[in-house]
Amino acid sequence: MPFKFIAAIKPGIWRIIRLCAVFIVPLIGVIALLSSLVQHMVTPLLLNWADRDLDERANLIAKVLQEPAATALRLGDTHTLTQQLERVTQDERLLSAAVCDQSQHLFAWSQRYPVSQGCNAASGQGENASDSPANNLHVNLIDVPLSTVDNARMVLVHDRNYAWRRGELTQRYIVWVFSALGTCLAAVLLLTAHWSWRSWVKGVRRILLSDGTTEGTAQASPEIAPLIPDLRRLLRSVNEDRRILKDTTIEWRPETLKLLLREHMFGDEVMVVSNREPYIHELQPDGRIEVIRPASGLVTAVEPVMRACSGTWIAHGSGSADDRVVDARSRIQVPPEGIGDGSSMQGTYTLRRVWLSQEEEQGYYQGFANEGLWPLCHIAHVRPVFRDEDWKQYLAVNTRFADAVVAEARSDNPVVLVQDYHFALLPKLLRERLPRATILTFWHIPWPNVESFGICPWSKQILEGLLGSSIIGFHTRYHCQNFMESVDRFMESRISREDATVTYQAHRTKVRDYPISIHWPPPAPNAAELNDVARKAMRLQHGLPMAHKLGIGVDRLDYTKGIVERMLAVESMLEQQPQWRGRFTFIQVAAPTRSTLDAYQRLEASVRQQAQRINDKFEQLLPGSPPAIILLIEHHDAASVLTYYRSADLAMVTSLHDGMNLVAKEFIAARDADDGVLILSRFAGAAGELREALIVNPYHIGQTAAALTRALDMSLAEQQERMRALRKRLSDFNIYRWAGRMLLDAADERQHIRVQDRIVQVASASTPRRLHMPWQRRA
Repeated sequence: MPFKFIAAIKPGIWRIIRLCAVFIVPLIGVIALLSSLVQHMVTPLLLNWADRDLDERANLIAKVLQEPAATALRLGDTHTLTQQLERVTQDERLLSAAVCDQSQHLFAWSQRYPVSQGCNAASGQGENASDSPANNLHVNLIDVPLSTVDNARMVLVHDRNYAWRRGELTQRYIVWVFSALGTCLAAVLLLTAHWSWRSWVKGVRRILLSDGTTEGTAQASPEIAPLIPDLRRLLRSVNEDRRILKDTTIEWRPETLKLLLREHMFGDEVMVVSNREPYIHELQPDGRIEVIRPASGLVTAVEPVMRACSGTWIAHGSGSADDRVVDARSRIQVPPEGIGDGSSMQGTYTLRRVWLSQEEEQGYYQGFANEGLWPLCHIAHVRPVFRDEDWKQYLAVNTRFADAVVAEARSDNPVVLVQDYHFALLPKLLRERLPRATILTFWHIPWPNVESFGICPWSKQILEGLLGSSIIGFHTRYHCQNFMESVDRFMESRISREDATVTYQAHRTKVRDYPISIHWPPPAPNAAELNDVARKAMRLQHGLPMAHKLGIGVDRLDYTKGIVERMLAVESMLEQQPQWRGRFTFIQVAAPTRSTLDAYQRLEASVRQQAQRINDKFEQLLPGSPPAIILLIEHHDAASVLTYYRSADLAMVTSLHDGMNLVAKEFIAARDADDGVLILSRFAGAAGELREALIVNPYHIGQTAAALTRALDMSLAEQQERMRALRKRLSDFNIYRWAGRMLLDAADERQHIRVQDRIVQVASASTPRRLHMPWQRRA
């Protein structure tokens, strides 16, 4: 019955109870403490005041009795003096009085005076009395100067109980005053908190219900204004799921994206533009054509979206046999047979290849994109190189891709997903030729701060190109802020930071953060068996004992990935923790990339040198032991990489600067047994999401080495606790949710355009045609 009663209490009463627990209980405690302190201070203060008052009264009484006492002593009239003392002691505070002669013998005294003690009724004066009701006497020994008697003394005994009664009344008064004060303060505090809460909730509700424009937030209070962007992002995330996942049992998966396209985009055409193609056809020495799926974070993220949404993917045809398998318009249906996720997924979208000359590829890709923009956007201490000829090729190739998009578009308003820094100029070129298109540009690498971006000689042209987009997406909110600050510095535009939009030349561009993710695989029914097989296979392959601990790093051979710093951390850990020598090996899988560039050639030489040096060092310390580092500078397919993920005990992602880094998420997805440890750089965008990983500063070798030691010593229970949290987050925020967020925002833009078009049509139809009279017509 009590539980049912508690459950029946209204939410408003619960809110009041919570407010009381939060505000009133501490207030009562503080008031009670202050009340006790005040009482403790007031009691001795009142007694001191009472003693001083009694001393003053005793001196007055002595002055009044001085003359009668002198006369009585001179005449020896004890009876008369005794009567006078009896009259004086009728005051309730004066208990008794006595007069002593010059020999200190009692001469006269009142009835209640303790005669047995003589002139020493109380040895000492009032200041010696104890401050307690048991010692309630206040004695004044006053010398009476007489003309004939020099040493006569008057003894006055006062009762201090009245002071204690006054103190008790004062204490009760203090308690009542503090109680009343506390009650008033509590009432005022509750009313203020309730009013503030209602006002705050009303303001937040007004913000959430506003249309997203500046006018909708103009009346926001200063306390709410800083929260507006976060509130909008949270509301948008909730609405995205509500709009698609009407049934809470549905998850984000390919079918969800198809449902989104059908219900919100009405089957609109979706096109993807990227430099890297999702499938490469390579000619083998024996004449066979082999299909390769490149190890690229972009392909890993976007290719599942295209499988779900169909459409056309436009990319650079870089394979040696790419031109042999396409039709007359450079098209091919993908995924190829045997590479898709299932038989029903074969040939689900079109791949349109764009052919580039060697000169174009060198200037556009190797030159401006990878020697200029890549180091500019990554704080990796490699100087960017900008050449006029590279810029010309970059512009030319962007124009070529714009031509391809226009040629492949089946309507004048397709949804075009422009991928990465290779096509910064493409949105503007498409906007000029397809003004009704919805262009969503996603920048897969970091956006630098405004000072760094100003290094680029064509910074304004790049911003103009990107502002042709309907929506620009970045991995993190920090990169969005850097982009808007760059626009604010270099462009004449109107920026609304409340709803993160930029208006340039009457065109509005939204700036959004879309943390990219991966395809979340379904749970394998035999996960434990697969993990055991992978662990055994990997240790047999490299000649390692079965109990040997393995660490894994999977990266492109790029100077932004912190591969050298990772190896130095392994070396530092083995130096400080000798018990792990011969028991731990770190495997670094490094896929070669951009090997024609000098910076990458120097990096490869440095990586090989560091790995050899570290192995030689620990071979001398422990001869015959397994190598500390196994370096594999070669390409691996997805199945091989998955085997490495499953076999390792930990993974190290120590990027010096990264937009997101999907390796960290792929490692988590591979840990079916909920074990393993992820060591993650705080300079990777994934660090903002994967907080249960061991976050490190890769530039601090000692800190990374300490994290490596902690990962090796971590208990299985802690590993599982961390990994379960990481896997739960990634399963909820997978690649389909990432794509869904972007496509929903694109759908909102398209809906807005459709409404504007209908308004214009209705206005045009309702406007009467102007009639011209004959004399008004020109000949």
